[in-house]
Amino acid sequence: MTNTRAVLFDFSGTLFRLEEDDSWFAGIQVDEKAVDGHVQAELMRRLTAPTGASVDMDEDAHRAWTNRDLEPHLHREAYLHVLRESGVADHHAKRLYDKVVDPASWTPYPDTATVLAGLHRQGIRTAVVSNIAFDIRPAFARLGIADDVDEFVLSYEVGAVKPTAEIFQTALARVGVAAEDALMVGDSEEADGGAVAVGCRFALVDPMPTNQRPTGLIEAIESAGLAV
Repeated sequence: MTNTRAVLFDFSGTLFRLEEDDSWFAGIQVDEKAVDGHVQAELMRRLTAPTGASVDMDEDAHRAWTNRDLEPHLHREAYLHVLRESGVADHHAKRLYDKVVDPASWTPYPDTATVLAGLHRQGIRTAVVSNIAFDIRPAFARLGIADDVDEFVLSYEVGAVKPTAEIFQTALARVGVAAEDALMVGDSEEADGGAVAVGCRFALVDPMPTNQRPTGLIEAIESAGLAV
């Protein structure tokens, strides 16, 4: 088997997941009706889906959506549009958006710390490669694992998004590992699977709730012959 010298990880739905607290929706109505569990789940899906558009968009809104992970102001514009088009009042949309971009709102998967620490201990290089428009490093610092990640390759900082080759090539250059010696782990075949085109292997994880996926990352890296 090819020697795996680096593992690249997606962020949302892979290492961490945005999981709402019911208090986020207190007082919020959608189309003048109280938010129930189904509506809440659909709003969260629209705020975290890695690809595709979930509401109608005019030319300006589509431009913001397409480029949302490259510019923070476009990210805000795009997601406020999604929430408003979903029937959420403007002031409530802004409150929800602030939760999305707060690293403290994101919940780690149960095995995130174990996997990153285990790879670091073995000298296997790691990078977080994310289509995102805000700094996620504080989420790792809160978990005490910031030093277990060698590189953060964030789309808004490097000017490239998955699945384009550029962002994966940037990550590989930063960790100093050839593509054939690297594994990409992510929850989107479309976005994260773009790593295959540059020569990486790819392991897919399911972005299910964190309490339902206790060992998904461990299983993903074991599929490449690694262990923690």
